[in-house]
Amino acid sequence: MESGKKTLMGMTLAELTATAKELGMPGFVGKQMAGWLYGKHVAEVGDMANISKANRARLDECCAVGAMPPAERMESVDGTVKYLFPTASGKFVETVFIPDGERATLCVSSQVGCKMNCLFCQTGKQGFEGNLAAADILNQVYSLPERDRLTNIVFMGQGEPMDNLDSVLRATEVLTADYGWAWSPRRITVSSVGIKNKLKRFLDESQCHVAISLHSPIPAQRRQLMPAEGQMGIREVVELLRQYDFSGQRRVSFEYIVFGGVNDSMLHARETVKLLRGLECRVNLIRFHQIPGVDLHGADDAKMEELRDYLTAHGVFTTIRASRGQDIFAACGLLSTAHKAKEAE
Repeated sequence: MESGKKTLMGMTLAELTATAKELGMPGFVGKQMAGWLYGKHVAEVGDMANISKANRARLDECCAVGAMPPAERMESVDGTVKYLFPTASGKFVETVFIPDGERATLCVSSQVGCKMNCLFCQTGKQGFEGNLAAADILNQVYSLPERDRLTNIVFMGQGEPMDNLDSVLRATEVLTADYGWAWSPRRITVSSVGIKNKLKRFLDESQCHVAISLHSPIPAQRRQLMPAEGQMGIREVVELLRQYDFSGQRRVSFEYIVFGGVNDSMLHARETVKLLRGLECRVNLIRFHQIPGVDLHGADDAKMEELRDYLTAHGVFTTIRASRGQDIFAACGLLSTAHKAKEAE
């Protein structure tokens, strides 16, 4: 990002229009900029061909698109691709492209590092280094080589989206607005551990799907795995969700990483059913990707199938998520941690 210039990517139509007027241009130039940014994904202001040459020169003096290509790329044998994207602040975040038949999902990050410090998460071990601006979030889509293949986006990469809610809401607005990417909000899922007040605001202001990190239905154990349980407990999260309608197109799901001998018993299955009874939702059981220095291990396939079958038989629709990219630093945070270590050498 060029020093001192205003970043256009991430601006709403109103902000693009205001920027045009501030520079003495007609207001409709804002709509033209939106078309070039979010419709044609130009790399430079100079590429905005239907804006007059004089106005492009004026724009170029003080504004830049803000697109930055990935710094690293690693491809798995299963086709999953992990990218390391630079941010405007000089940091790096991970983005994962996951092709699956006719579907192609992008897992984007919302923060550099994370404050939540979940026991099983490599990103949490990095500590918190800053929020991403909406431009940094959108650049993970904008500058993705496979961008035109995408069918879904999930905010499940590095960081807690609700802890950077303003940028996440701005990014999802641009992704779903008519002047932006014009995606249906049903193609976007935003995850959360559950942040008091922030989760409610997201549910009120967005129509995107929501995914809650569950990992244990037992509050005391969940707090050991996820310190955020102490700020907004899972029971409080579920009670909040019960106030919203998920019987239509908008969905709520629960992410449940299964650790062998920790949260994979029939007690956990029964408590999960009790916790979620009557809530229109699904549970995604996830295999654990080992990270350094953490004494947790994945459950075997038989145990995961047992959990899935019990939950489904008791009215909680449950799937086992396929593991992807295990040969390319599969767990969130491993690639960026390796990059930081390499830079420090």
